[in-house]
Amino acid sequence: MSVRIDPTEFAGKRVVVSGGTKGLGRATVERFLGGGARVITAARGNPDPVAGAEFVRADLTTAEGGEMLAAAALAHMGGVDILAHVIGGSSSPGGGFAALTDDHWLAELNLNLLATVRLDRLLIPHMIEQGSGTVVHVTSIQSILPLPDSTTGYAAAKAALRTYSKSISKELGPKNVRVNTVSPGWIMTDSTVNFLERLQAANGGTIEDARQAVLDALGGIPIGRGAEPGEVADLIAYLASDRAAAIHGAEFIIDGGTVRTV
Repeated sequence: MSVRIDPTEFAGKRVVVSGGTKGLGRATVERFLGGGARVITAARGNPDPVAGAEFVRADLTTAEGGEMLAAAALAHMGGVDILAHVIGGSSSPGGGFAALTDDHWLAELNLNLLATVRLDRLLIPHMIEQGSGTVVHVTSIQSILPLPDSTTGYAAAKAALRTYSKSISKELGPKNVRVNTVSPGWIMTDSTVNFLERLQAANGGTIEDARQAVLDALGGIPIGRGAEPGEVADLIAYLASDRAAAIHGAEFIIDGGTVRTV
């Protein structure tokens, strides 16, 4: 089902999206562009940038990469109104906690927690100075439903991001900067395929076996499918919009009913 987008919804807004060239990040960039925003994003390597968005080649898992994106945002747009942290993922192997080395743990923390913390520290002070701003952090239901065979490090980093988000929301609300989190479940992206391939390599069998093992561990998805990137991007955009002006310090789960507890 397509969502009708108001092309003026984000007119005049300056948006930074971390990790915005593929998957959910790309969908988020496209969603803000469709609403009339100016958007700048960053990624490693030589990805396919989104037409209409400004792009910085930077590794946001490093302090230097975060500084490059923040400096470009301030220089090219003169400030930031919306900061959407979509960056995240995992390259750790399956095999349980014993398969995770220190390097795996550091990679998970740098990608899924510290990339966000560093960019916040660089850009949120400018929001405070201008008297307004909106921040959306993308976490994961893995923070409360970790898969012990394959997502322990990723889940722990995302759990830390949830706690960090709640903490800074208490500090920033009185300064007119809103902070909310979006926690997706299974999203239908290329990263999902890569994740299943790592599980297959660790445990044998087929890709379908790996997929079913994950679904079994999650207890299934009641609506029968994972979310499309555009559906999650629309939720991010809603929380960043003026329509959500009274929503602050909240977590929104978008998982098709995977989390069955209150």
